[in-house]
Amino acid sequence: MPDETPDPSEAPDVLADEENEPDELPPEAVVEEAERLTRLAMDAVDRDEAAAYRVDRDERLAAHDYTARVREDDTRDVLVLHPEEWVEDGEIRTGRIEDIDRGIEVPLSGPGEGDDWAEIDGHNRDVVAEVREEHGEDHAANVATLADFMGNHYAKPIHDATAEELSEFLGEYYPRNAWPTAAQRDIAEKSVRVAFSVADERCPLSE
Repeated sequence: MPDETPDPSEAPDVLADEENEPDELPPEAVVEEAERLTRLAMDAVDRDEAAAYRVDRDERLAAHDYTARVREDDTRDVLVLHPEEWVEDGEIRTGRIEDIDRGIEVPLSGPGEGDDWAEIDGHNRDVVAEVREEHGEDHAANVATLADFMGNHYAKPIHDATAEELSEFLGEYYPRNAWPTAAQRDIAEKSVRVAFSVADERCPLSE
């Protein structure tokens, strides 16, 4: 598939350094949403729909002075996020790169790529909608964050989550990436159990 922007040979091929200061990189939740919107754009049949996903992605990244493109490697496509200041006239200028660790790469191939990922994400969004209908907006907001976590980190349906993955979500991902109200934060673990209960699935979290 065509690259969305010029693909200069001097583009950095690095992963973000998680030890960087938080304000140097977009929040993890923003990176994950950029990946989600990019996948939706890639899978969209309608050109206008695909363009709308890309505009949404680019606006979210621009709020953090970042931009995005999709690079085609020999065996996979890679979403590349980097500071806007690196770009001039549509090309990355190596002379402007002071800290290569500010570049972020997200593979778009492998587990969760293409139709498989879209199907998983659709399933998880259905769970969110069911939780919203049966248990209200606060639980639904928490389960939406769980859907982001399971889709983007593990490319799995919510109900396939292991106890270890759910503990990671509650103990690490949720505190760093969710922006809950006090009420939502207080019921986060219960929301995870609710997500399983709406499908009559056993929650692997210990009682």
